[in-house]
This record gives sequence, structure tokens and C-alpha cells, in this order.
Amino acid sequence: MSTSLISPADGPQRLLVSLATFNEAGNLRPLVEEIRQFAPHAAILIIDDNSPDGTGTIAEELKAALAEVQIIHRPTKLGLGSAMLDAMRFAIEHGYDALLTLDADGSHPPECIPAILAGMREHDVMIGSRYVEGGGVEGEFNLKRKFMSTGINWYARLLLGLKTKDNSGAYRCYRVAKLKQIDLNRIRSRGYSFQEEILFWCRIVGCRMGETPILFKNRRSGISKINRGEVIQALRIILQLGIDRALGKTRIEPAAPRSD
Repeated sequence: MSTSLISPADGPQRLLVSLATFNEAGNLRPLVEEIRQFAPHAAILIIDDNSPDGTGTIAEELKAALAEVQIIHRPTKLGLGSAMLDAMRFAIEHGYDALLTLDADGSHPPECIPAILAGMREHDVMIGSRYVEGGGVEGEFNLKRKFMSTGINWYARLLLGLKTKDNSGAYRCYRVAKLKQIDLNRIRSRGYSFQEEILFWCRIVGCRMGETPILFKNRRSGISKINRGEVIQALRIILQLGIDRALGKTRIEPAAPRSD
């Protein structure tokens, strides 16, 4: 199956939508159904970290009922960044043209998928952004989450030279041909700082980045996975990457594009 991402003149494009799950039993099924409404021909990859609430079982039921659903069952909770790396490697190895990622808790509205895909006609990375005109956050946004979004965004722009406004959100689409040019083994982040770090490496390999507005919603069910340790680790990794950038340690030639 395929879904058109760019113009018809560019040929058929294959889209992979990736969902990283841990204890999302109440969210996964309705989210997959919504994704299929707005990207009916996309393949869906569910990466589950052995959720004790039965999310993995629901994923297997979806795979049995729906075409083009794949699952990676991991033995334990390995982190969001680790799951994103697995999704990128899967997209590269299976020849997809674009990888779209979004949170599995229902906070990223699938109805924005067409706008994100439309932006891929002129960009290599498209971000579903809370911080461009028309974007925002639905309902209450507590102090911790506000710091994690606005504070980390400012911090990443300062240290990593990013120009995009929403660098901490996971609602994005990547051109897989550009991901092939990144040495994914160099990525340090395994938690939430992955979002900023991957944008930095996308910038290094010359990705054209765009943003389209989204309304970020509160999760449908379950609890947030963000904790103080994640925040401290994110700050440390971004700081070290910024120091390496200042010292010229990230001025590398991108890996040669693969032919497979």
C-alpha cells in the first residue's frame, strides 16, 4: 500500500506511521482507527515496551484485523528515543519514503496528518507545531509540562542553532532519504531529548524544515511518563551537544546515501 506524500510527478510514496507505546491500552485502538481515517493507505508500526496493561495484546489484535500493521515487541521500557531510533531503522530497512511519528496517548490530533504530509512537498522534516500561528495547547498546561515545552525549546534553539519553534514535540514527518544520511549510532538520547537531538542532526545533513499548526490535546487516558529524571537528562544531553557544536565536533560529512 502507498499514500501520496509529494506531487504525483514525483511518483508513488510509501508512508510509515510509528507509535511508541507503554501502558496505552485505553488509547491505542481509537488512535489507530483515527490514523486510518486520515492516512488510509499508510502502514502503521507499533513499538511496545512490554506494557503491563496489555497494550501489546491490543496491538496484536489490531495487526490481525487490519492490513499493514506491524509490531515490535521490546522486552522492557527502553525509552522514547530508543523507540524512535527503532522506527527510523525500520523505515530505512523496509524502503519507506516517509516516517510520521506521533504520541500514542491521543495528544496529537490525527486530523492534522494531511497538512503535515502536504508540507512534505517542500520540506524534508515537517513538524506539527504548538508554537506557530494557529497552534496551541488545549485545556490546562501545568508548570512542569510548560517548562518541558517552552523552556526546552528555548534552550535547544540557543545551544543547537535550531530555527524551528516546536522542537520538543513528537508529531513529525521525516523524509527517509535524509534519515539515511545521518549516522544514527551517534545519537545519544534515549529519552525525551531525542526530539531536539534528531532535529539537530537533520539540520547537519541539510534538511529543509517546516511547521504546521496543531492543537495539542490532553491525553485520553493513563498518566504522563515525564519525570524529573527525564528533564535533567534532557538538559544534560542538549548542553553536551551544544558544547560539541561550539567545539566543531559535530562538523561531520553526512553518511553517503544508501542505494537499497
